[in-house]
Amino acid sequence: GLDECRASKWVINARALRDLMLGIVCLAGQTQISKILRHAVKETALQQVSALIYIGDAIEEDLEGLFQIAGELGVRGVRCFFFQDGQNTIAGRGFREMARLTEGAYFRLGPDSAGELAELLGAVALYARGGMKALSDSTNKKARLLLEQMYR
Repeated sequence: GLDECRASKWVINARALRDLMLGIVCLAGQTQISKILRHAVKETALQQVSALIYIGDAIEEDLEGLFQIAGELGVRGVRCFFFQDGQNTIAGRGFREMARLTEGAYFRLGPDSAGELAELLGAVALYARGGMKALSDSTNKKARLLLEQMYR
């Protein structure tokens, strides 16, 4: 809805995350990406945050402002992984740049990409648990793809 953005509790398994995501309903209103990025910055003051995942189709906010917050996350060691649904060119440019600023990765999802997304999210979880070494040591194709896409 208008100006609504809420953070859930932290979850540690895929089923709990899926259950939370199934309860999300998107309504009309501007994107709230800056609020999400600022929340992640605040969380880094409380605990280590290794990765942030964002899945979206548009950016309706000031790109320079988003880049500034993403840069702060990058300095704090938070790698951001952006998964784009659709082909909005402004969103693609913005997601790519924020991924670069955080040494994360960007992927554009296709129309039938639910399985691919699940595997890529698993690769991000592998990174969050074990870092670059875990990705480097993995024989999983999506982990290797994630590693290739990460900006270093």
